[in-house]
Amino acid sequence: MFDLVVGVGNPGSEYAQTRHNVAWLFLDYLKEINHSNWKSKFKGLYSEGTFQGQKFYALKPQTYMNLSGESVQPMAAFFKVPPARILVIHDEVDLPFGQVHFKMGGGFAGHNGLKSIGATLGTDQYARLRIGIGRPVHGAMSNWVLGNFTQDEKAQLEIIFEKLRTPFYECLKSGVAKVGPYNKKNFLA
Repeated sequence: MFDLVVGVGNPGSEYAQTRHNVAWLFLDYLKEINHSNWKSKFKGLYSEGTFQGQKFYALKPQTYMNLSGESVQPMAAFFKVPPARILVIHDEVDLPFGQVHFKMGGGFAGHNGLKSIGATLGTDQYARLRIGIGRPVHGAMSNWVLGNFTQDEKAQLEIIFEKLRTPFYECLKSGVAKVGPYNKKNFLA
């Protein structure tokens, strides 16, 4: 089981509905997390969740995306959570909107939040839940990831999140290998 679930994103109301913050939006959707009891510590906000009697921690680093490791590493150290028991949720431009992918370890594909976490943990061997946001048709990548979801996308996010609940909790309980059928699955198809 994963003991620490990290959603990377950017703090501030101007970023709340951006593609880069899809992980925070997903954490906010999960009913199993105690949303009335977020605590400020470890340069982040954290709360507890419970699934089938098992406790886990949820963390939203408040360091901005590119420095996420400055929040993840001290929390993991404090609660004695090894990297192999950390699941990081993040936006993924290399997957189309609506598609998800679970994986253990691997490269960072230019994602500065993942690079920061890997650098501070001293390893890339932590699990990832990649939530596809797609690539921009025109314009700069930074404008895309820091842009708000469209109204249509916001409506579809709820569908994606509801369909993602089962594989997310299966992963939380049994590990990345158990969710193979959901890898690269488009939840809008």
